[in-house]
Amino acid sequence: MPTVIVNIGQLVTLAGPARPRVSAELRDLGIVESAALLIEGSKIAAVGTDAEIRRSAVPGAEVIDAEGRSVTPGFVDAHTHLVFAGNRAAEFEQRIAGATYQQIAAAGGGILRTVALTRAASEDDLLAAARRHRDWMMRTGTTTMEAKSGYGLDRETELKMLRVIQRLNDDGPTQVVPTLLAAHTVPPEFKDRRAEYVRFIAEELIPEVAAAGLARYCDAFCDDHAFTVEETRTVLMAAKRYGLGLRVHAEQFRAGTGAALAAELGAATADHLETVTEETLLALREAQVQPILLPGSVFALSRTNYPPARKMIDQGLAIVLATDFNPGSSPVPSMPFILSLACLEMRLSPAEALSAATINAAWSLGLGDRVGSLEPGKQADFLIHEFTDYRELAYFVAAANRPRVFIAGKESTT
Repeated sequence: MPTVIVNIGQLVTLAGPARPRVSAELRDLGIVESAALLIEGSKIAAVGTDAEIRRSAVPGAEVIDAEGRSVTPGFVDAHTHLVFAGNRAAEFEQRIAGATYQQIAAAGGGILRTVALTRAASEDDLLAAARRHRDWMMRTGTTTMEAKSGYGLDRETELKMLRVIQRLNDDGPTQVVPTLLAAHTVPPEFKDRRAEYVRFIAEELIPEVAAAGLARYCDAFCDDHAFTVEETRTVLMAAKRYGLGLRVHAEQFRAGTGAALAAELGAATADHLETVTEETLLALREAQVQPILLPGSVFALSRTNYPPARKMIDQGLAIVLATDFNPGSSPVPSMPFILSLACLEMRLSPAEALSAATINAAWSLGLGDRVGSLEPGKQADFLIHEFTDYRELAYFVAAANRPRVFIAGKESTT
């Protein structure tokens, strides 16, 4: 039975070109006032004014009254570490007392702390934790998300994490895009055998994961305390040979750590980019690599060097915003909070931030033709907010807003 969403005060469609948005396009939200949506099955059948859609609606269709509120596409969170065991609350306390991320990692904490917990957890326990994290994200409006492995760093646990992501997809209702991140950091057992670990990822794990269809992308963390540019190149070139898309953690703490490589290899995204140079930004633009900006990790690490988002927009880069949700550097599951940070700390307009968190994020995952905007033929993933103006998403910082969340035309009750 068709469904009609009527009495929408402000419908933010994000309708536009069939590609990622750049420059002034980021501010063009395709707003329809006094609007309605017609949904047939899981797809949007028509978008228009309330009067137009009511006239075209099939008699007997289910009618949902939006009560004059704002409706936007669901958020697409294109960088998360959704699957992990335990937490790192003790390290949170250490950072407050003055310890740096690098100091904690050097002492055996950081990623390796979560690796130990995740290796020890059963697959079912990991799935239960991941469902809880996913539900937090859904409640604030995330309807599609990427999720990385990377807290296993051995064959058994990396595959276990990817199976959990697969099971989350089987659960529904959210779509979860799987990414292999075995090149997250060097595990303790390979501390003095780095080259052997890189060879294991490139020659054994990537072929197995690709053959099993457990990942759509491969990511690598290129930084001083993770992998060198050449090590990252070995991993990503192997992933490319086996048909996986490429994503790169780059330039988070120091310039020259991976973003130029992302451009060279034609990666889908370069993520973080807090220390990126103007020269490298030009290379990313020429290669059509999308920057994924993660202000939550800057905020949670009490740092102040946010990515140069305004410069990226001025240079015509198709920016994306994401949470980087993880147990250490960004325990932030809320996309609305990310929008607030982007506006307040990176000087994005509310419109630019919303575009970066929906349609541009969808394109960065290869899903821009299916989700991220409200247009006929696309999946009916949308939010009925508690307010009447989309700018309130970023304006009311960390507000306890609970949108009505619809995925594939069905309302979530999470």
